[in-house]
Amino acid sequence: MAAALLTGCALDSVERPGEKAAERVRSDGSAGERGAGAQPYRRWGLEAPLPPAPKPAVRPPAARAAGPALPPVVRHIRTSDKVVFLTYDDGAEKDPRFVDMVRELRLPVSMFLTDSVVGPGYGHFARLRSVGASIQNHTLDHPALRGLPYAGQRAEICGQQNKLNSRFGVRPRLFRPPYGTYDTTTLRAAADCGIAAVVLWRASMEGTELTFTHGESRLRAGDIVSVASREATGPTLVERTARLLREVQGRGLTVGRLEDYL
Repeated sequence: MAAALLTGCALDSVERPGEKAAERVRSDGSAGERGAGAQPYRRWGLEAPLPPAPKPAVRPPAARAAGPALPPVVRHIRTSDKVVFLTYDDGAEKDPRFVDMVRELRLPVSMFLTDSVVGPGYGHFARLRSVGASIQNHTLDHPALRGLPYAGQRAEICGQQNKLNSRFGVRPRLFRPPYGTYDTTTLRAAADCGIAAVVLWRASMEGTELTFTHGESRLRAGDIVSVASREATGPTLVERTARLLREVQGRGLTVGRLEDYL
């Protein structure tokens, strides 16, 4: 399990058309002709539309005051809703087609951003946020936090809280430590920066394959999925997401909004 965590960017679970007409994503996730009159889900390589996620009975608080209580660490949500949660790390990929995909499929994705990786590309993520994506914290510079002194960990987490607040006018409630590694000092620093939950994952998409940190080697309701940045010659973010969505649908699931459950 440790090896699986380190390849990605604990407490147990918690309750709870701007494209050219000649382009589309085929059912195998690769680029091809996009029919102007096609249903949006077909343009993105799906055989059927994604069902809307049910609305949780009780919505969590919108913000958390900084304080001594340590935030929970979560990688799977206990829920009877047939949903999984799609999360994307770093901010290295800025494909404008992904903005179109999120908008047309109404995907409630969560983007965990690192300032040094996003660089001058925050405008791309502002567009993503405008079509329904949420923006969350993945540190300023993407260091492995475990073992670092409190001051350094706090600077990384609070620094990115401040950066994202200045860019988007919101302070994230969720934080993902780089590489999935953390210690008690990380949790203290996250609490002092106003973080409500530290988010890991049970499933990770590397390339076009799903791997799992523990338990069954298949998607199940409540799973948090981390979509890693692609290799230079690998499939695009749109292609990988299309493959993942077909897997989600094949399991009788849909995509939920993580922030509604934490």
